Order: sequence, then structure tokens, then C-alpha cells
Amino acid sequence: MTAEKPELTERWRGLLSRYSAVAHELERELHSGYGLTMSEYEALDRLVEFDGCKARVQDLVGDMYLSQSALSRTIARLEKRGLVTRAICETDRRGIFVAATADGRALQAAARPTYLDVLARHLPSAA
Repeated sequence: MTAEKPELTERWRGLLSRYSAVAHELERELHSGYGLTMSEYEALDRLVEFDGCKARVQDLVGDMYLSQSALSRTIARLEKRGLVTRAICETDRRGIFVAATADGRALQAAARPTYLDVLARHLPSAA
């Protein structure tokens, strides 16, 4: 039997509380200002980091907190808005490549200051 570790539980709950506060504010700010959910912004932000190159959806899943199916639905919403494009991988028909469009890069650039502002308000800087 493992001994009780209330401090571990408290740290975990504190982390969840902080995450929840940041996530809720990001959702509110990104949606009201740019019509994006936090997940949509995060996917778009990662795609923009590829600097015009295509990314495999499977590779994005490893970097995000979403399941592959949730990420696929997020990408479908972004594609419907013309913010990303999808294409089948030529060498592996199971793979799907995604790239941010010019409109997607522009929206990400417009939303980035709001995103960074929310993070700065909630996350202490490392000294």
C-alpha cells in the first residue's frame, strides 16, 4: 500500500486550476477577438512555425494535448474557414499533410499578441 501523499495531490490540483484559468481566458479572448478556439489557435500556431512547410497530422498530435481524432476535427474547422489546406501524402496514403494558408498565417499573427498577453498574465517568468 502506498502512503498518502497529500502534497502531491495538492500540487496536481493546483496545476489543474492554473491550466483551467489560462485555458478559459485564452478561449474567451481568442474567440471574441478572432473567432478561434484555443485548440484552433494552437494548431494554427504550430503550423505557422513550420514556415510554409507541410506537417503531418500524426506529427502534430505528439506536440498537442488533443487526440488524433480531435485534432482532425480541429483541422477540418480551420480548413473550412480557409485557414489551412490538407493533402494526402504521396508516399504514404494513410498520412495527411496540413499547411497554413496566407489567411491562416495572417490570423495567427493578428491573434498572437493576445495569446502572449494572456500567457504573460498567468505564467510567472523564469528568473
